[in-house]
Amino acid sequence: MGDSLRSEGYCVDYASDGIEALEKALHSPVDLIVLDVMLPGKDGFDVCQALRSEGFSTPILMLTARSRTEDAVRGLKIGADDYVTKPFEMKELMARVAALLRRARTNSSEASVFEFGRLCVDLRGTEVRRDGEILNLSAREFQLLRYLIEHRGETLSREVLLREVWGYKSDMHTRTVDMRMANLRQQIEDDPKHPRYIVTVQGLGYKFKLGEGDA
Repeated sequence: MGDSLRSEGYCVDYASDGIEALEKALHSPVDLIVLDVMLPGKDGFDVCQALRSEGFSTPILMLTARSRTEDAVRGLKIGADDYVTKPFEMKELMARVAALLRRARTNSSEASVFEFGRLCVDLRGTEVRRDGEILNLSAREFQLLRYLIEHRGETLSREVLLREVWGYKSDMHTRTVDMRMANLRQQIEDDPKHPRYIVTVQGLGYKFKLGEGDA
């Protein structure tokens, strides 16, 4: 993995266990951390939680086992920004690394909490509340909502969403986006059949809209 990242022009360092990873992250500033859940010494969850408790906002990409989807949810809840399930294709990892770095550069100074209608979305805390009650969004649904909010006002094609949120190539089947978007609308919209926030732009894709008075 390190060689592949270097071949793309990234400067790469690595740690052999969680203790070394935490020490390096605390004392050697980096732009992105790729963190395996199954690290010896301290596992990836402990390292991630320790970094966030110290106030570190460096993007964290977690590597999880495909049979342990709850690991991905747990990682996002304690502060990870994205995850890739193993085994994975290197091109997917590269796409997610590039997307996280781009997002970090673009949104480093933006607000992390958005309130609109009956909802409050905490992007950094990976938490969505409706009338004060936490919504049970899947990890992918939260990532999709976050991307929509960060690109609010933009018309986003299904191909763009597949590439930036799923890490897929644009020729993948776009029905995946429509199904996830329908699930997300069910969670956050007062009337999913007549959505206020996630609107369809006919023939082009989707747009996230905030009305007057929304944060």
